[in-house]
Amino acid sequence: MADRGHRAGEEEELDEAADNWLVGQAASGDIDAYEVLVRRHRNRIYRIALRMLSNPDDAEDVAQDVVIQLWTALAGFAGDSSFTTWLYRIVVNRCLNVIRQRRPTRPILETDPPPTAGTDEQVVARQRAAAAVAAIGDLPPELRAVLVLHQIEGLTYQEVATILNVSEPTVRGRLHRGRRRLLQSLRSWA
Repeated sequence: MADRGHRAGEEEELDEAADNWLVGQAASGDIDAYEVLVRRHRNRIYRIALRMLSNPDDAEDVAQDVVIQLWTALAGFAGDSSFTTWLYRIVVNRCLNVIRQRRPTRPILETDPPPTAGTDEQVVARQRAAAAVAAIGDLPPELRAVLVLHQIEGLTYQEVATILNVSEPTVRGRLHRGRRRLLQSLRSWA
């Protein structure tokens, strides 16, 4: 078991070393290195954007914008933090900008949901998942960002603090408030 943890740490170091090499190559104009770098991180960029925005089209737009911005932004990457921390900060900031620019809308609710094939447990599970996604989407952006990065993406408090440019206690406080709000929103599902 300890050996597996040791190997995971080595893999992370190798991934970071590979990212650093690719960043250096891409920053000096190597388009192939840039494409490899984008392929390595594209799914996670999209996943974070989707969880922050709760809209696949907006998430895809943000992911594309980040990939395009990345080419020119690489020249400004100083290496003060890991490449992934820097990249995820760009993704979260872009998502927060989209959230701020959105006009408030209310989803159209049907009085009778369409019939769903499957057992009652499957239907309830899908409805519970939809309620959880909606509850996360209803959180204020600063609480949503912390929940997405820590709870869903599995980043540490320190990594989230670095990405959001806040202190670790602030991350913990926002996480606590976000969890409490989610519990209140999802109380009927308990």
